[in-house]
Amino acid sequence: MTGEMMFGKLPRFGLVVADALRFAGLRTVLGDGAQCEIVLLTLPDGVKASDLEVVLIDSSAVGDGVGDVLETIATFRRTRPGVRLIVLGEQYDLEHIERVIGAGAKGYLTHTAGASELQMAISVVRDGSVWAPRKVLSRLLESSLRDAAGPTVRFTKRELEVLRLLMMGHPNRQIAQALGVDEVTVKAHMGRLMRKAGVDNRTALSMRALERQWAACDGN
Repeated sequence: MTGEMMFGKLPRFGLVVADALRFAGLRTVLGDGAQCEIVLLTLPDGVKASDLEVVLIDSSAVGDGVGDVLETIATFRRTRPGVRLIVLGEQYDLEHIERVIGAGAKGYLTHTAGASELQMAISVVRDGSVWAPRKVLSRLLESSLRDAAGPTVRFTKRELEVLRLLMMGHPNRQIAQALGVDEVTVKAHMGRLMRKAGVDNRTALSMRALERQWAACDGN
């Protein structure tokens, strides 16, 4: 009996790439790092592909300008809002990356990124966080961090345990192991933490917790 038959369908990753050689290279990297089905997407019809968890978009496959990348991101968000997008590009300009992430992509990597970095980025994005240079994340969160602290946020002891492990950089699987619970329970705690913090991803939650020193709280 195969793993797919035992545990259900494998996650599907879509690749929007400029040429067959890059597709083959990325497919090899993804195949080495995770059990998944790799799907080659050709725009515009590829946007309609269903059951995709993550899509890697090679910027050279959609056009030379940042506008082409942003338009592709907008199309995916409108048509497949649940899909997490990672953009592969030539530029390492922080303003350019900020615009890409701000448009709704969950990650940005240059074409020179190695296999381990690509696998790590996919793991982080699948876990609900954003993969981008720290300066970009700081700038994107700057406006929300300028807000007043607002009403006192109260956490349970278990929520604070999850939060502290998150701030130490642990993914859901390691948090679950440390607390002796399953990943579904950890994800539920994460959802409540993000709602209480008024943020929509793990990176923003960590930075808000650091800025407001929530990890020092005792909990209820």
